[in-house]
Amino acid sequence: MLTLKYIQDNQEEIISRLKTKRFDAKEVVANIVAADNDRKATQTQADQKQNELNTLSRSIGQLFKSGKKEEANEAREKTTGLKEEIRNLNANLSEIEKKIQGLLVQVPNIPHPSVPEGKGEEDNEVVKEGGEVPTLQEALPHWDLAAKYDLIDFELGTKLTGAGFPVYKGWGAKLQRALINFFLDEATKAGYNEVLPPLLVNEDSGFGTGQLPDKEGQMYHVTEDNLYLIPTAEVPVTNIFRDVVLDEKDLPVKQCAYSACFRREAGSWGAHVRGLNRLHQFDKVEIVQVANPENSYEVLEQMVAHAQSLVEKLELPWRILRLCGGDLSFTSALTYDFEVYSAAQERWLEVSSVSNFETYQANRLKLRYKKPGEKKPLLAHTLNGSALALPRIVAAILENNQTPDGIKVPKVLVPFMGTEIIK
Repeated sequence: MLTLKYIQDNQEEIISRLKTKRFDAKEVVANIVAADNDRKATQTQADQKQNELNTLSRSIGQLFKSGKKEEANEAREKTTGLKEEIRNLNANLSEIEKKIQGLLVQVPNIPHPSVPEGKGEEDNEVVKEGGEVPTLQEALPHWDLAAKYDLIDFELGTKLTGAGFPVYKGWGAKLQRALINFFLDEATKAGYNEVLPPLLVNEDSGFGTGQLPDKEGQMYHVTEDNLYLIPTAEVPVTNIFRDVVLDEKDLPVKQCAYSACFRREAGSWGAHVRGLNRLHQFDKVEIVQVANPENSYEVLEQMVAHAQSLVEKLELPWRILRLCGGDLSFTSALTYDFEVYSAAQERWLEVSSVSNFETYQANRLKLRYKKPGEKKPLLAHTLNGSALALPRIVAAILENNQTPDGIKVPKVLVPFMGTEIIK
């Protein structure tokens, strides 16, 4: 979230820039400023009363020593009243601070100046593309290919759990494992340290990365333990650094993780969400960096280049989109989406988002770094990206590589699969 000081010092800029996200911040910013002014006034009153109490308390002993017993008792009675006033002021202060916190989490992150105007995904800007779209005769969609080669059983998943929880079988399961290993190996080569995080997180972790209180409805909640199934490994991996102060020389910190991801988001019907196009549970490799604010946008470009290298090595047609303000997430300052083209479905499928959150998550996490010679730590920048999400990558591989003899395995996956073709 934005810091209170930043909001106080940049009210008009915040209101203006958040219009790009199609968010009217005027009222909430005014409420924050008013509440903060109320907090300052209440704190001043409490400090004045405390000083008065301290002075009076010191005088009581002197009055008794001087034989002024009546005056000493009057002073003692007055201290009782002051203590009650201070308790009430501190209680008010606590309520005001809760109110400010509740208002602060309502303000989205400020979009980067390069974020284009726009209402939704139709206004996203294509910044780069590559690869060749294959020409296929009578191409089958991946759900038919999965049935033909016994790779994925959607009905069995529905039986075991429900819609959106497929069962991968045989070569389908091996393709999943091959992609996970390939993505992790590539991340390791790029300098990311692999971690294997928990699949459930507490409320503090959900708050730290911005899933709570914004996205409760999209997360699976274990009510008895008050834990949440992770929607992405970004949540536990970024929270590793909650309440941590890093040395500037150690930045950037680079982490990667494979995890299952759980989302309650599926809801519409049709071919665009059929099969692997939208799931409640799916696998993903995530890359996360904690960076110095001075070069975090260079880091973002490096992360984008890493995701690009993956789709290129998988020989898939791809494009990169810069998200417009209307499609940008609540917490992101700048996001690039990756899409691969499905020749069978004849449409683009999103497979990755790479984002810079600047200090927005770091302020929630209290994630800071210290410059040499400086006493006060500074907020770091956090970034993350999918590298990559598996379902639509699998869909594109199956659909684009289908032949009369079977499905060709991308060359980079052959060592992991042990075959060049799935029959």
